Amino acid sequence: MTMQKQPLRILAIGAHPDDCEISAGGTAALFVQAGHTVKFVSMTNGDTGHHIIGGGQLARRRHAEAMAAAAVIGIDYDVMDIHNGELEANLYYRKSVIRLIRAFEPDLVLTHPPDDYHPDHRYTSILVQDSAYVVTVPGMCPLSPHLTVNPVYAYMIGAPTRSSSFEPDILVDIESVFDRKLDMIRCHESQLFEWLPYNQGRLDEVPDGSAERRAWLDEQFRNRIAAIADHWREPLVRDFGQERGEQIRYVEAIQACPFGSPLDRAAVQRLFGSLEVSGAVAIPSGGA
Repeated sequence: MTMQKQPLRILAIGAHPDDCEISAGGTAALFVQAGHTVKFVSMTNGDTGHHIIGGGQLARRRHAEAMAAAAVIGIDYDVMDIHNGELEANLYYRKSVIRLIRAFEPDLVLTHPPDDYHPDHRYTSILVQDSAYVVTVPGMCPLSPHLTVNPVYAYMIGAPTRSSSFEPDILVDIESVFDRKLDMIRCHESQLFEWLPYNQGRLDEVPDGSAERRAWLDEQFRNRIAAIADHWREPLVRDFGQERGEQIRYVEAIQACPFGSPLDRAAVQRLFGSLEVSGAVAIPSGGA
């Protein structure tokens, strides 16, 4: 397998600022490291994700956090100005997704599984899925130049229990970039140190000092992401071999979506071949 000659364009579309980092931040870092172009999009501005502040103040804070996370690995990050919790799978938002996908011209589009736990996640998934194929139709959004090739669409997931249907086709060993993923996640202070601990009844566990907070958050996410590898240990052993598969600690999982171009073996090699070279992906012999 040779390194990818033509840089790829990878687009991850999440529901909220921080979703792409949590679900695919390591994979994104590996793609950037391999010389490809990655972009994150949040379909909402996150303006209800806090127990004390909200509205424009919170939206601006979360936008700043997203920009800081993007800077960690050197990518672009768009935050759509749609109220948190008010995303709908309607024609207006579908056209917005069609336009943003056409504008970026991606080879691979990542989004949430269609049965993810949060309604904003589910509607994001539907909107992205419903853009597949239509992005190639000139008469849909005719002032936005259509794509001549339908991208590959796939699902990303932040925890193995967030979807009952998710079964990975690609498992990416992210240990070499795990600290970069954590650096991105740490940028979302309003969520990881404030809102989510409050929502989970654990706010009193959050330390005060910055170093102590960093160590606390690292432990939370090391355990959370280690659970993904443990959950799919059998396919890791199958794809990476017994010794390596049993030792891998941190992975991100990707499942093919049926509505884009097929994630067949040729597509897997084209999209993930450079990660295979680096040892982060073992491409199954049967393809995806």
